[in-house]
Amino acid sequence: MSGPTEQPLDELIASLTVDVPDHPQPGVVFRDLTPVFADGVAFRRMVDGLAAPAVSDPRAAALAASSPGRHDFDVVVGVEARGFLLAAAVALDAGVGVVPVRKAGKLPRERIAADYALEYGTATLELHSDSIRPGQRVLVVDDVLATGGTLAAAVALVEQLGGVVAAVSVVVELAALGGRQVLVPHAVHALWTT
Repeated sequence: MSGPTEQPLDELIASLTVDVPDHPQPGVVFRDLTPVFADGVAFRRMVDGLAAPAVSDPRAAALAASSPGRHDFDVVVGVEARGFLLAAAVALDAGVGVVPVRKAGKLPRERIAADYALEYGTATLELHSDSIRPGQRVLVVDDVLATGGTLAAAVALVEQLGGVVAAVSVVVELAALGGRQVLVPHAVHALWTT
């Protein structure tokens, strides 16, 4: 049997993830990734995986080619709440900044907002209006891609401020819910597709 450093990343994440049925409401299976976060080797490999997506937007690829660096992004956007943990770790490791996309009413300064639907309701996300510079290459990070509503709203906020979404990186993609199609034409990089 292989250890956590040799095991394929998707298998490692799957082996540590705990499915919680009927949370937050009946019929929804919640993928609890906190055991993956708590395992140092798994967390390190997950952060490395999230930081290495394919760049989909030709503008982001052109910007990366004109200013070669370690990564094809200038800043990491994390979506509330588990996305904050992941985005902060990816940004710190890449040596770039991190920007939070928050639920409505949490940001104290001037902000923009986007409404979205999720598999069990509706909500609003907000972003400080000065947090992304026009032309800045952005990696959007979250834990789970389900129906795509949350990430589509985050992408829309970044683009409203003139940011160029280099890619969207997630730990888990629930393929049956079709979220990847909602994010077209942006590249979606999932570490584990189920």
